[in-house]
Amino acid sequence: MHGFSTTLKRAMSGSGRDDPRQPPLIVATRTDGLGGRLLAMANAKTLADRLGYRFGFTWNSRKITDQESHTVDLVQNIFSAEFIARHWLGEKIRSADFDILGNTAFAPSDLEAMASRGGRRGWICNEFNALDFFRDGGSSPLQRSETLRGFGFASAVWRALDAAATCRLPGPMAALHLRSGDIVHGSNRRRLIFADKVIPSTLAKAIVSELSSKGLTTLLVGQDRAMLDYLQARTGALRTDDFGAGEFKDEALGAFFEMALMARCRQIHAGTSIYAVVASVMGDMPCVGPGALFGKSRAADIILEELRTNEADYHPLEAAFGYQWTFLALEGETSPTRARELLNKAQALDPENDGYDLKMAAAHFRDGDYAAGEAILKSRMLSQARLRRKIPLPIMDIMTNLMGGWLVMERDFEFFFAAARAGHPYAMACSAYVLLEALGDQASAVEMADRLVTMEPGNPIFRRIRRRVGMGRKPRSGGLAKAKWRLGRLRWG
Repeated sequence: MHGFSTTLKRAMSGSGRDDPRQPPLIVATRTDGLGGRLLAMANAKTLADRLGYRFGFTWNSRKITDQESHTVDLVQNIFSAEFIARHWLGEKIRSADFDILGNTAFAPSDLEAMASRGGRRGWICNEFNALDFFRDGGSSPLQRSETLRGFGFASAVWRALDAAATCRLPGPMAALHLRSGDIVHGSNRRRLIFADKVIPSTLAKAIVSELSSKGLTTLLVGQDRAMLDYLQARTGALRTDDFGAGEFKDEALGAFFEMALMARCRQIHAGTSIYAVVASVMGDMPCVGPGALFGKSRAADIILEELRTNEADYHPLEAAFGYQWTFLALEGETSPTRARELLNKAQALDPENDGYDLKMAAAHFRDGDYAAGEAILKSRMLSQARLRRKIPLPIMDIMTNLMGGWLVMERDFEFFFAAARAGHPYAMACSAYVLLEALGDQASAVEMADRLVTMEPGNPIFRRIRRRVGMGRKPRSGGLAKAKWRLGRLRWG
């Protein structure tokens, strides 16, 4: 792999500038899963090719061991030596050398004007919808499919793609992607903001039945083999293993095989998981959610009926996610009483999920029952404080930790503030930290924390909160800007 070695040496040499006579770069630098990286690369290269610019990307050349559920192999195992030598910029680049393309409209003339001013190497293009903001007059729209299919993949990846391309299908098929992983079984199930990425397994039987009525055989794609086996036995749907996915022991190669097999289906039904979106780009077809077959309210009814009759058939966390998905689908449209019923059922199956505690407390606060909501917060915070001295406690971190520019409890802040104004100390503790970290109002946060310590001078949690808010807001990444306009309308007092 001489090309890879040469590029690695160049990338590690630290030369941060390009020949000024060269066209600028459009680069993809995502560090999440395989699908996210590939989609960002397809966007960046499509745009670079249209504009006559250069394309570059970053990727790890050493094994990643600290990600919960991402399928990310080494760069030399995914791409050919030639592709690496031409486009790979190393594991990291200096982001300060680049402007950002993302959530505002731009035209070729804008980029030309920016490039002519010099001082930057080009643009980072990591937003999945970045091409939606490209304006190019009457030119044909940008097409990512051909770009993605034209990547210089490693020979082992091509073998996986070719194997999927030559599988004999039994007839017209639709793919049903049932992601689970970190969102259903891992830590992100606590965040309650990723549910739209996943079609619940508790909805799968109804989807397979509906697709069958349209003359389509369903291809089940997912991470939980036991669940796929169960659904196949109950519905007659096919699994990717029935076409040879199990022959790929390497996780990344299996992922490429499955994405390419999905791309051959006439429809792809999935949440907003980028894994499924990449398959739709490969096949140049749309990826649709459960709304394509059922509205949210109907889907919620189907899930609740399935859980009423067959809850024991599902892993407790799969069943809990069914209730979580239903709660989030109906949130804002259902009563606090029904919201608590759904949350109670989810929490009974997943008692360690403090995201449910927060939403339960919010439902009580919304209903004016401050004492009940306060009791939930007190119980969880005291329990967590016995295991963790540092502020924020995990339950507080959920309230203020931005994920993808979103805050799970954003719509509930006003109810916590109302309970705090009513003098409930644990609601005040949470609100003080929200005032600091989400709203940037340190003065109000310190004032509230001072009141807490005055009310209960012997409470170590409140004393630690007072010290923490006095230190000021922790450093933020660029993700805060995405939520700033929404949070700006919230005010304390």
